[in-house]
Amino acid sequence: MGGGTHQTSVEGRGASGVYTWEEVQKHSQRGDQWVVIERKVYNVSNWVKRHPGGHRVITHYAGEDASDAFMAFHPDQTFVRKFLKPLLVGELAPSEPSQDHKKNAALVNDFRALRDQFKAEGLFRTSPLFFCLHLGHILLLEALPLALLWYWGNGWINTILCIFILATAQSQAGWLQHDFGHLSVFKRSRWDHLLHKFVIGHLKGASAHWWNHRHFQHHAKPNVFKKDPDINMLNILVLGNVQPVEYGIKKLKHLPYNHQHQYFFLIGPPLLIPVYFNIHIFQTMIQQRDWVDFAWYLSYYIRYLSCFVPFYGVFGSFALLMCVRFIESHWFVWVTQMNHLSMDVDYEKHDDWLSMQLKATCNIEQSFFNDWFSGHLNFQIEHHLFPMMPRHNYIHAAPRVKELCKKYGIHYEVKGLWEACVRLKGASRKDLLLYEQGRDGASYFAEKCVSE
Repeated sequence: MGGGTHQTSVEGRGASGVYTWEEVQKHSQRGDQWVVIERKVYNVSNWVKRHPGGHRVITHYAGEDASDAFMAFHPDQTFVRKFLKPLLVGELAPSEPSQDHKKNAALVNDFRALRDQFKAEGLFRTSPLFFCLHLGHILLLEALPLALLWYWGNGWINTILCIFILATAQSQAGWLQHDFGHLSVFKRSRWDHLLHKFVIGHLKGASAHWWNHRHFQHHAKPNVFKKDPDINMLNILVLGNVQPVEYGIKKLKHLPYNHQHQYFFLIGPPLLIPVYFNIHIFQTMIQQRDWVDFAWYLSYYIRYLSCFVPFYGVFGSFALLMCVRFIESHWFVWVTQMNHLSMDVDYEKHDDWLSMQLKATCNIEQSFFNDWFSGHLNFQIEHHLFPMMPRHNYIHAAPRVKELCKKYGIHYEVKGLWEACVRLKGASRKDLLLYEQGRDGASYFAEKCVSE
């Protein structure tokens, strides 16, 4: 059967090699990466650099079955398969199971059947009115501060009111760009791409490519160390049940982690967007010479300064923007991380798609306010399972996802909004205790986690 020598002779010729999972899993290193999609084996070693979703997403599935991730991220699979065809090197041997790492085949098949049922029932079809109204209310919120300043001037009370209105507009625009980024609005993905650049670039002053490359990794392997960039805190914070113990045992002291529960709220929620994201976005566009996104990025600041410099001057306008970003950053962190950081944060376990997403996500109770406030990310479970499903349909999918989880004994967690915020705050304190445990000696279990 196949093996490493077969790779060179069949690459690009659609060869019909036959492979075992053991052979496929050998091709998981940089420069030598294979993936399996619906039992077909593909050599993506050279394709990763050209992948529109970023090279890291494919790299995270090297040597693994990527079928569910492939189906989750690609709306027009017939079109995408044209790019896969030259990469085909063979298929799994008939004696090999369709799933790797001893995954539950019945669970995987039931989940895929449920996804097919949702598609047949139209849950992946968009309501144009919903998104038109959502975009309209964002544009109204953007225009309202200018009207207030025009009629009542730039006094303190009016300025504070404008800050909160602009922060609301920015947060809601953040949820809307998220919809376009996931290709969940239009039938033709090129319209999603165009509106994504308009909303995240012109309305928010950020980069669509930067967001895509980060966010798709997060969805592909949520809460997995070294694969999910959302839990990569650049050694500023130590997250989860395993990493604090590892840092403690190895005595890695980049920062005083035993006090991170105190400084988390000083450098986490308030500074993520105005400092870290802004710097990273600018660096990424310049380093990758992404001049299209850079033009959209500049259009935001040209529009913003043109509107507010007449009222506040240049310095005052940037001070106003920093206040807006400060509030928006809190909003963003609490909404996105209350669904994740209080859940399992660990190294790769090679779970099936359903189990992996349920370990890393939870839902927040449904209400009109919660839906609006979180951009429907209170249905984080359904969003992670079906990232291309329009968000207004999550509520219809949730009961049947819960039934499937119950059938296989998978915990489906739903919290109240206040409870979720308290749990997020408590997660940093739990990480402190784990860090102290690791630093002071740790148990056999902790050492086992590190060795693995």
